[in-house]
Amino acid sequence: MTEVETLRRISAQDLKKRLQSDNRPVLINALSRDAYRAKRIPGSISIPTEDIEMIENIVPDKNQDIVVYCANEDCDASPNAASALMDNGYENVWDFEAGLAGWKNAGYTLRGNETG
Repeated sequence: MTEVETLRRISAQDLKKRLQSDNRPVLINALSRDAYRAKRIPGSISIPTEDIEMIENIVPDKNQDIVVYCANEDCDASPNAASALMDNGYENVWDFEAGLAGWKNAGYTLRGNETG
């Protein structure tokens, strides 16, 4: 699957800066809704990979910056979601491949009912 290799990546530090900027990306948790409730990056929305077509109702602007993430680098939900977004014409998509684990390892807080 060559598309996954062409995905743009973003680091935890760059994502944190972007989330605090005036040009804030839409941040999508590509895991299940239960996983989202359990643990998520603050400010993210839940759109599981299998429901990624819902994005058109939430983000109609195909030029909007979008960052997707999942659990960790071994998780394939976010690269699959990012590829689907690009296939649907979204131009500015990044995969935060380190996911929840990378966010926590960078020293940033998570939200949810299982963040301990």
